[in-house]
Amino acid sequence: MSIIIFLIILSALVIVHEFGHFLVAKRFGIRVDEFGLGFPPRAKKLFIWKGTPFTLNWLPFGGFVKIFGENPEEKIEGVASDNFQSKNRAVQASVLVAGVFGNFLFAWLLISLGFMVGLPAPANLSLPVENPHTVITTVLPTSPAAIAGLKSGDVILSLSRGENYSELAPEAASLFIAESTEPITFMVERGENISTKIVVPEEGIVTDRLAVGISMDVIGIAKLQPHKALWYGLKTTSELTLLTGQALITFFTQALTGGADFSSVTGPVGIVGMVGDARELGFVYLLTFTALISINLTIINLLPLPALDGGRLFFVLIEAVSRRPIPPRIFNALNTVGFALLLLLMLLITIQDVRHIF
Repeated sequence: MSIIIFLIILSALVIVHEFGHFLVAKRFGIRVDEFGLGFPPRAKKLFIWKGTPFTLNWLPFGGFVKIFGENPEEKIEGVASDNFQSKNRAVQASVLVAGVFGNFLFAWLLISLGFMVGLPAPANLSLPVENPHTVITTVLPTSPAAIAGLKSGDVILSLSRGENYSELAPEAASLFIAESTEPITFMVERGENISTKIVVPEEGIVTDRLAVGISMDVIGIAKLQPHKALWYGLKTTSELTLLTGQALITFFTQALTGGADFSSVTGPVGIVGMVGDARELGFVYLLTFTALISINLTIINLLPLPALDGGRLFFVLIEAVSRRPIPPRIFNALNTVGFALLLLLMLLITIQDVRHIF
């Protein structure tokens, strides 16, 4: 079930991205030869909208748009003005950036919808929250908590080592764990299920104290009226996008100096597992998780790497400065190399995800 949900999420994110390219291309009078739902081979033509055939394809995930003239090697007869190459650099850049902007808007919509139905939020923010509880926000891999089966999003209902401990605020709970030389029983709520997990604190996780490898926060439900939900949705999406961008810059900077921790990077296999965790916690968590993936796609697609929108934007910038197009053979060679490197990176991350499972 988690794989099916993952494919649905992935398809929605890709289609939103491609729809952004489509709308802006049509806005500037560029011909779009096809909008595909899924990937070829083609199953059937669904309908024609704005002069573009929308098709259903046999590989049931993702989607694509065929923009006339986007490939520099594409032959354009006569003096056609409805192709990508005939437009000025500003228009080309607008078409390219429209996809990532679509992913940003989609994340804003999902987070705003979450605020409308009731979104988990820290109690220390300026938002009014209901029913606050101490919630596990992070579980360190291979820690005692992870081995016992605790997960991010678990609500702590009680802690005990012989008798229940009444104070569950994060600071007090951390002190209780640090003073425990015997197993601790966590009673946690995950979605609609309540379970107990027995965890043995260890040294070495936190300096000079016992710990189980979790961080906690007081989380409540923030439910807002539509106009406030849209405003806080935009604010939250913008902040998350900025934080994601900063984290990626830090990661790539460390990667160049050999200090990056690749174990923190998750690929498709790991994301499927995270989808399952989010589904257990409830629909609104799945909604938020989808928004976070959309934000990550927004930032990643802007990286100046061949085969990504950011790489294409970088080529457009070079052409704008040099005032001449990049030769098609160089363009295609760089895109091929970039695509191959992305596939290699994805393969390495997938192998790492599989190793974490076993």
